[in-house]
Amino acid sequence: MSSLTIKDISKRFGGYQALDNVNIEADSGEFLVLLGPSGCGKSTLLNMIAGLETVTEGLIRIDGEVVNDRDPKDRDIAMVFQSYALYPSMTVRENICFGMRVRKVPKAQQVESVGRVAKMLQLESLLDRRPSQLSGGQRQRVAMGRALVRDPKVFLFDEPLSNLDAKLRVEMRTEIKKLHKKLGVTIVYVTHDQIEAMTLATKVVVMRQARIQQVGSPQEIYDRPQNLYVASFIGSPPMNLIPGTLRENGGQVAVETTLESGTKLVIPMGRATPAMAPYFDSKIILGARPEIITEPGIHYDGATPYAFDARVEVVEPTGSDNLAIISLGGIDAIARLRPGAGAPGKSMAFSIDTSKALLFDPQSEQRIA
Repeated sequence: MSSLTIKDISKRFGGYQALDNVNIEADSGEFLVLLGPSGCGKSTLLNMIAGLETVTEGLIRIDGEVVNDRDPKDRDIAMVFQSYALYPSMTVRENICFGMRVRKVPKAQQVESVGRVAKMLQLESLLDRRPSQLSGGQRQRVAMGRALVRDPKVFLFDEPLSNLDAKLRVEMRTEIKKLHKKLGVTIVYVTHDQIEAMTLATKVVVMRQARIQQVGSPQEIYDRPQNLYVASFIGSPPMNLIPGTLRENGGQVAVETTLESGTKLVIPMGRATPAMAPYFDSKIILGARPEIITEPGIHYDGATPYAFDARVEVVEPTGSDNLAIISLGGIDAIARLRPGAGAPGKSMAFSIDTSKALLFDPQSEQRIA
């Protein structure tokens, strides 16, 4: 197991800035996920860690040693690609041990390593098959097996599940998580899928347009997004971002907004803090996850919710719950209800657990509180 340090990393391709002053610390044994949309720089960063791209500025340290000028083969890393990158003419056994043969690892050690990894990944019955005879999930396990026999300091995964169907993605996520728990290895994993990031990571790095937006545990990023981009990117459905005005009275603050009918809502937000003071009587954004806008009586943690009535526009049943669309502050807000609750076109009672709501600056897009 080894730590990974990304210090002041920038990457330019001519006049294009692919990465801009990126800083990340991954402890030994951590599962670090680089999350963001296409073009944000996450795969470029992974390729720089692997040594497949040069560093324009900054340092990359693996286990405390600077590796900027080391060839990929000398960095003691293993990489699993999106495309599997298996040799079609070789058997599973030959694909897994190909790198060991190139490095002239003793034959006995090759046999032991292939057997160990095949058992771990449930590939023992497939060792004599060729890639064309395997399913997508099996091919991905072979690609992982080829990396695992290396016993490297750091594993790099470049969107390894994006070519699989939904059911296989869930299964492979479970396999990768089990693998990480069993081996305790340091993993850097690139994905654009926030569900993968939330379920796999011990630490998530949210990226956008060459820069880091937030670094934290999955729960931290979900509960306390640093800005509007992270709030809207993380979560399915994403956080409701409701326009309103921040009011203050006697040291207490509230968000004033309206329903579709024009009815004014004054949603209490507790005691004022120094960070809120510049925003009194100004426009703000109220951030509320769908699960904190629900039916009265559903709230937990001893919270005192704010209750109101609103007309349901649309209901989307998901099986485990119903998603109700209501108009709040001029946007279509999503409330999470119990199965069967809510009827389109009908008014019903809702409540907001304001202890879990957030405030954002609409100009800077940063979280206020």
